[in-house]
Amino acid sequence: MIFDNIFSAIEARREEYIAFWQDVCNMESPTLDKAGVDAVGRYFIEKARERGWKTEVLEQPVSGDAICITMNPDAKGAPVAISGHMDTVHPVGSFGSPAVRIDRQAGRIFGPGVTDCKGGIVAGFYAMDALRACGFTDRPVLLLLQSDEENSSKTSGKATINWICEKAKNCVAFFNMEGEKDGGNLGVITRKGILRYRLTVTGQAAHSSNCAEKGINAIAEAAHKLLELEKMKDDAGLTCNCGVIEGGTVANTVPEICSFVADIRFATKEQMKQAEETVRAVAAHSYLAGSSCTVEMVSMRVSMEPCERNSALLERMNAVYAEAGLPRLLPGNSKGGSDAADVTVYGIPCVDSLGVYGKNIHSVNEYADIESLPRSAKRLAAVIAGL
Repeated sequence: MIFDNIFSAIEARREEYIAFWQDVCNMESPTLDKAGVDAVGRYFIEKARERGWKTEVLEQPVSGDAICITMNPDAKGAPVAISGHMDTVHPVGSFGSPAVRIDRQAGRIFGPGVTDCKGGIVAGFYAMDALRACGFTDRPVLLLLQSDEENSSKTSGKATINWICEKAKNCVAFFNMEGEKDGGNLGVITRKGILRYRLTVTGQAAHSSNCAEKGINAIAEAAHKLLELEKMKDDAGLTCNCGVIEGGTVANTVPEICSFVADIRFATKEQMKQAEETVRAVAAHSYLAGSSCTVEMVSMRVSMEPCERNSALLERMNAVYAEAGLPRLLPGNSKGGSDAADVTVYGIPCVDSLGVYGKNIHSVNEYADIESLPRSAKRLAAVIAGL
């Protein structure tokens, strides 16, 4: 009966939370736009205080402030955490004005972060509100809002994700609200980590007419290195994408400097070590005599490796879903990085990708299926009540 009541409460709030979703995504919040990210945080704080929930803020000088909202802070039951990030990737204005568009006929909402990851945090708040409406007071429920996830918490020097892990340290379950995988049939319990390196090549400038005798082309040397790193293309293991390159000044000068960024994904600590060794070896080898290369780690995010506590949590969730009449989730893997990896390393049981379902994330065509918002809220509310 409790599940029927929760599901009815969610259905009764459907239009309210579609509008909530629209509001949040219309507040454009690229990672480096502190004012935009903080506006999103204040919106959630205001809505939480209207419901009598506790709010805490980790203030940050450069990145947006991280937020912790707690429902039932004094309850005696084991606490659980819901988490997602408020920051997005595109410059303000990339989606037009207004940023969000709803197509009711297609059943889709378009805009920045509708899937990654504002839709997920709206679903988390939605689930909490339905539980509140049903009189649920059994356990504390934390909603943790990350502010610089998209650059692996580089802007805050990892302060935000470390704070989130510390706030959730006593939780028996951590539900990360990245977008659903495979139409909502997977509970992600493993994810790849991310290494980003900037390689800066130095050659010898010269007039292009003297390129053979005096010049050392930094772009050409960088191209050799880039192609060598691009050989890492194991879908289940190491992959490398060199997506940014800068070099040269004018067409008739041999370029002295060229730099590029390598984005490397890895599944295990061993693969991470292998990637580091490969990058260092490629940087050290000169394809053009006289060139040199320096390496800088731009950012790093750990991988979410297989562990028993995450598998056990997924099984407990599936037991609740069976009782509630909801579909079972299969154990899933993602090639992208997320805060769920840091949470797992911290020792907290975690299942990821429980947010809304959509496609084209990190593009100006990002969209989410509207029906996935109440679906996500139902899954989350049911498992919080039923664990």
